[in-house]
Amino acid sequence: MSRRLERTRYDVIIAGARCAGASTAMLLARGGLRVLVVDPSRRGSDTLSTHALMRGGVLQLHRWGLLEAVRASGAQAIGKTTFHYGDETVEIPIKERDGVDTLYAPRRTVLDAILVDAAADAGAAVVHGQAVVDLIRDDSGRVRGAQLSGADRRVTRVEADLVIGADGIRSRIARILELEPIRTAGHATASIYGYWKDLGLDGYHWYYETGAAVGSIPTNGGETCVFASMPQARFEGGRADGLEALYHELLGDVSSDLARRVARSEGPGRLRAFAGKRGFLRPAAGPGWALVGDAGYFRDPLTAHGITDALRESEFLSRAVLEGGDAALAAYQASRDERVQGLFEVTDQIASFEWNMEQVKIQHLALAREMNTLVDATRSLGQAVVGAPALQVSRAS
Repeated sequence: MSRRLERTRYDVIIAGARCAGASTAMLLARGGLRVLVVDPSRRGSDTLSTHALMRGGVLQLHRWGLLEAVRASGAQAIGKTTFHYGDETVEIPIKERDGVDTLYAPRRTVLDAILVDAAADAGAAVVHGQAVVDLIRDDSGRVRGAQLSGADRRVTRVEADLVIGADGIRSRIARILELEPIRTAGHATASIYGYWKDLGLDGYHWYYETGAAVGSIPTNGGETCVFASMPQARFEGGRADGLEALYHELLGDVSSDLARRVARSEGPGRLRAFAGKRGFLRPAAGPGWALVGDAGYFRDPLTAHGITDALRESEFLSRAVLEGGDAALAAYQASRDERVQGLFEVTDQIASFEWNMEQVKIQHLALAREMNTLVDATRSLGQAVVGAPALQVSRAS
């Protein structure tokens, strides 16, 4: 998929070719714009992820015509979600709605590659091994393009009407623009996870005990991602004894059943850890630039909504870009902030671990309401841009 730059001017340059960046590139290219998307990593490389797609994320893939590719990848179909509050179990079946009757949690090696291929099929130029290292600005300060560089450190200047940062929580675009968060969460959780075979569990399972949470997420290749999440203080205090010891300690504290299943399963090559970072909202757009995905809006991964958020916001941003002009991008930021506020707040409450079993159940009901509201927002988008331009293209001046 990697290729050389075909021109020195595009309508849009996107930094980052993962969920948010590849989706945005696909939608803008389907809308008729000349799009360049660059990423320093190779196509289909792995990254830290919870993998879980919620209904809104599966709905987006269905609307875009990509859900069959996810199914064909061998991602396990998920027909129910089970919550475990201590000894109490609450099972929730996935009911058919809007063409979605199962959920999926594909590995990022699978999902990101599907989205990148879809962007290329739509006409976007996808270049791996290159990254945005600086922005080009005119005398007024408006962004007019980007400087790109790869392993050979040769810098290439490419002009564009808009540069979009889809380059994650440590976004280089945000750093270059010196953007400060407009809102920051009060809490952050740390997580350790690995992949296990033949656990014998059906669907998503989320387990809660005071001060900790663990879960199992079926993904590709018959594997299940099993995570253990905790307050940052516990992670910092326990990591000296090794990730493996802390991981199994948490599994045993929260769910003896899951701990036993993991103990007799084929183990992962290695455990992975995320030390935690407080959620934030950064400005979403300005003169000649925009942010999408974790670059612009990051919420604690404990509620496993990051990929779903990225897919949804990529379409809202793309529609604003296709509408054209700074006013449309400013309106996108206002609508994004209003749209994600409830989910941001309830996620922060759950990430605090300052709850007992009855309190966290109430918080999960609030979480479900916010998730349904966001599904409604996705549904309100109507017909997806799937081929020739469906919206009037008006490039920013």
